[in-house]
Amino acid sequence: MSINTASWALLRYVAGITERTAQKIVEFRNENGKFRSRMQLTAVPGVGPKTFEQAAGFLRIRGGDNPLDATGIHPESYALVEAIMKSGGDVKAETYTVRDILEELKKPGRDPRDTFVAAKFDDAVREIGDLTPGMALEGVVTNVTKFGAFVDVGVHQDGLVHISELSTRYIKDPNEAVKVGQIVKVQVLSADAKTKRIALSVKALMGK
Repeated sequence: MSINTASWALLRYVAGITERTAQKIVEFRNENGKFRSRMQLTAVPGVGPKTFEQAAGFLRIRGGDNPLDATGIHPESYALVEAIMKSGGDVKAETYTVRDILEELKKPGRDPRDTFVAAKFDDAVREIGDLTPGMALEGVVTNVTKFGAFVDVGVHQDGLVHISELSTRYIKDPNEAVKVGQIVKVQVLSADAKTKRIALSVKALMGK
């Protein structure tokens, strides 16, 4: 989930973040500008070591000071990533953490010094008011919950793809269809600038 675009209502779904903490994060962002690094979270009132440990890996920062902040790699593993990069990506250790990191680095744009692959946002769509029903867009999955998935389409507010709109087949768990960080094509079902609610569908574009 993008910490610089998600509303407090979405942030509260992140592990370790309460509703009050989510509101504090948004207040901090409004007062100090966009987050430049995950470590800035520790400056937010209410975000202690435990909260940071639980939430940091789920929050993304694109275009920040550290490209790794745009990945699923937790800050506590950054030193290990640096060691992997210095060794040319050749490490003998086969721990779960190392394998997980290597999978992240195998993706296109794997070198953390380069730009990571991101969704191709429509330049003509920048605010919720620019969205119209039926519009097809590319976005990136920022969070997966039991009732659906949230997708960033570049309008500073993530849209919701309800579980019933994730696939043409019946699924019990949204994780069967999508995962965080996945780039997807979605169709706009509805967009309300006043309530900041966006309904999207993946299913509507399947087979087209």
